[in-house]
Amino acid sequence: MELKGLKINFLGDSITEGYDSSDLEHCYWGLLEKNDGVIARGYGIAGTRIARQQSMFIDPKWDNYFRTRVDKMDPDADVVVVFGGVNDHGHGDAHLGNMSDRTDDTFYGALHLLYQDIIKRYPGAKLVVMTPMRYEDEDALVNGFGIRKDGPLSAYRDAICEVAEDYDIYLLDIYNKCGIDPKDPKLRREFTSDGLHPNDAGHAVLYRLLREFLMGI
Repeated sequence: MELKGLKINFLGDSITEGYDSSDLEHCYWGLLEKNDGVIARGYGIAGTRIARQQSMFIDPKWDNYFRTRVDKMDPDADVVVVFGGVNDHGHGDAHLGNMSDRTDDTFYGALHLLYQDIIKRYPGAKLVVMTPMRYEDEDALVNGFGIRKDGPLSAYRDAICEVAEDYDIYLLDIYNKCGIDPKDPKLRREFTSDGLHPNDAGHAVLYRLLREFLMGI
């Protein structure tokens, strides 16, 4: 796929918001705009999840879960990229659920409804889903807020892959292809700011993976 001139909407969380990149030009989608002539629109909100929060949380904006924001994005996109899931594991309280769910209140169900909404709103666009980056506490079964999880981050990655395959959606498996494991102290220092959020070097890795993937579509 020729990248120059493509209109791409990026729906995500703090990584897509550009948290801890030096500026949006160094965010993974900003690099696509700067280097490849993509018309990139970032719709990242820090702390947000794919599934709906079940109880009151620290910051109300964190419950702007992804599906509530689909109709707020520009309507003329050629490509829509969805990049999330780490917060569902990190501090969300919705259950993982299973493949038969069709509700915002489980991760599986929210994925189904999110993809259905995007496909309906952007019938001529290509939908690309990126699995979450690995992070320092990805194996935790009780997160930092005392919320018990149904599995490690890899279980959320697997759910994203399973539902994307069901809808024949383009899938970029960042979790396995990124190569940044923050549990390695050297990689943590070089590519992240805190064991979770990529710094400029980490965003450059995401950019290269996404650029190569888009060009291959």
